Amino acid sequence: MATPEEARAYFSALAERIDERLFGVARPLKLVLTGILTDSHVLIDDVPGVGKTTMVRMLAGILGLQFARVQFTPDLMPSDITGTSVLDLKTQEFRFRRGPVFTQVLLADEINRATPKTQAALLEAMQERQVTVDGATYELPDPFFVLATQNPVELEGTFPLPEAQLDRFLVRVRMGYPDEEQEERILSVRRRSRTSTADPLDGPTLSDLRELVEGIAIEPPVRRYLVSLARATRDHPDFQVGASPRAVEHMGDAARAWALLEGRAYVLPDDIKVLSGPVLAHRLVTTTDARHRRGDPGGRGRFGGGPGGVRRRGRCSASVRSD
Repeated sequence: MATPEEARAYFSALAERIDERLFGVARPLKLVLTGILTDSHVLIDDVPGVGKTTMVRMLAGILGLQFARVQFTPDLMPSDITGTSVLDLKTQEFRFRRGPVFTQVLLADEINRATPKTQAALLEAMQERQVTVDGATYELPDPFFVLATQNPVELEGTFPLPEAQLDRFLVRVRMGYPDEEQEERILSVRRRSRTSTADPLDGPTLSDLRELVEGIAIEPPVRRYLVSLARATRDHPDFQVGASPRAVEHMGDAARAWALLEGRAYVLPDDIKVLSGPVLAHRLVTTTDARHRRGDPGGRGRFGGGPGGVRRRGRCSASVRSD
């Protein structure tokens, strides 16, 4: 069993390893780690070129997990993800050929470019950790994470994720642009250093880190604060759909993981404040009047911006290290 001190040292070393390839991704990295530590899925929603795919690939390598990537396109079929039964010419029997979903870290790149039927193929895998093909059920590896990316700008020919599937993601992460200093650092690195692979990092196992997350305390006053926040979204006149009980459960899980990443054995109200946007925003649906007041009459009505919506980009920090 790992100790909190060992976990803090491991997270520090992991962040340093990521910073060798990506500059200024401390906050997005912590949010992705929050999903991994809670055995949950993460949606990384941002424009191309900010390091989404690179960060996921590096994390899988550093954690020593199996990695697979699927580029979602309009012609992608569900069987291209889950696998299919093929005829073995030698035995004249059908044999199941596993798809890329049978991995530990699945990068669903540009998930909103696939049709709803193909997107739905991930629902059972994300929720039940299994797939069913031709009436047979196959268990997925443990651990299993879907880290999906989508581009919120190029919307021609895309299929926005429905609320039922968005609710499967613990957090929605925005990478953002680097600040001026970080962007100058990009120009100081040679092309040969642009590798996105990473060797496993010695330290606590993922199961040990999960056990530490389970031991993080959420005291009654913080619980009441979290529940009050969620219930307020259901009664607010600007929201057509508020936070679900599953959102409350996910917020509690995320707060425990965030506290561990901060080096604490307990959750603070500030943790709930920091996570309220990444955990709740993609689950809330605004009313038509609220969308018009925000200047987003044609959007899907998801709070905080999203596919089809208007959002203002601030100066966050994330970028791929390059020449």
